[in-house]
Amino acid sequence: MPITPDTKDWTWVLTRPCPECGFDATTVELTEVGGIVRANAGIWAEVLERDNVGERPDDSTWSPLEYACHVRDVHSLFAERLVLAMTHQNPVFPDWNQDEAAVEGRYADQAPSQVASDVMDAAFAAAEAFDGVPAESAGRTGRRSDGAKFTIETLGRYYVHDIVHHAWDVTNGID
Repeated sequence: MPITPDTKDWTWVLTRPCPECGFDATTVELTEVGGIVRANAGIWAEVLERDNVGERPDDSTWSPLEYACHVRDVHSLFAERLVLAMTHQNPVFPDWNQDEAAVEGRYADQAPSQVASDVMDAAFAAAEAFDGVPAESAGRTGRRSDGAKFTIETLGRYYVHDIVHHAWDVTNGID
């Protein structure tokens, strides 16, 4: 069952700390993105071992399994956007509807052990791609169809906030 789509423009995380998860993407250097991505990937392996991993906490919130599938896809999406920014002059990134992806990808029906493996693979591939960006390319640009503009450095910051925030979503208040 789909949840109410999140229609917020989260690009504000590029200018100030997130009041929900506390992560401050403004302090992240491009050279740190890969390490943050790899560290975050380990959190999902633990989350996906929970007995109740497929249960939604309420009707408007994804289950930890659905969040993990989303994060897996976010890793691939940002790796693709990075390639576009590295290989084209100011490309427009293809639109991605995360809520449609969740329904079409049947996130709720996926096997947690496979998702854990897939998250790790996608995270490490994206981390390696960001690790390979030469310093002189950090200012290359790309944009979304809504007009939001990114450099490769801000793309990395935006990306790591997303995965850190979702890890917070599924671990906040869990002992």
